[in-house]
Amino acid sequence: MNKVVLIGRLTKDPELRFTPGNGTAVTTLTLAVDRYNPKAAQKEADFIPVVVWGKQAEATANYMNKGKLMGVSGRIQTRSYEAKDGTRRYVTEVVAEEVQFLEWGNKEATFGGNSNQGSSLGETSFGGPQQFSDDDMTPVDDGDIPF
Repeated sequence: MNKVVLIGRLTKDPELRFTPGNGTAVTTLTLAVDRYNPKAAQKEADFIPVVVWGKQAEATANYMNKGKLMGVSGRIQTRSYEAKDGTRRYVTEVVAEEVQFLEWGNKEATFGGNSNQGSSLGETSFGGPQQFSDDDMTPVDDGDIPF
């Protein structure tokens, strides 16, 4: 079983690109995910590269930016490619199957409680949950994409 669930903050704005040929949207981002280090008795962060495909990729690039909290579930994938200098590069990344915006716009995430502004925890501006699935995504062989 290969399943990953992460909640973290974006380290920079997501980068949206389109694949050559069929033009499928792909967004790359890095999540800073907190972890507790008991030896140092403090929080540390892991920086996890994430790839999002299709409509989820476009929505992520359009609505999320640096510092925002988001949730991602997906799978770990490893791949390699040949860099411009001729060396073989190896990449381990999370390929998102589901993305959830936990904080977006000018709102901050609220976890419970009644606020007049409402919760931004996964809500769109019209109040519905902001979840995406891979039902309408087109599978693409990303082995030739060097990012």
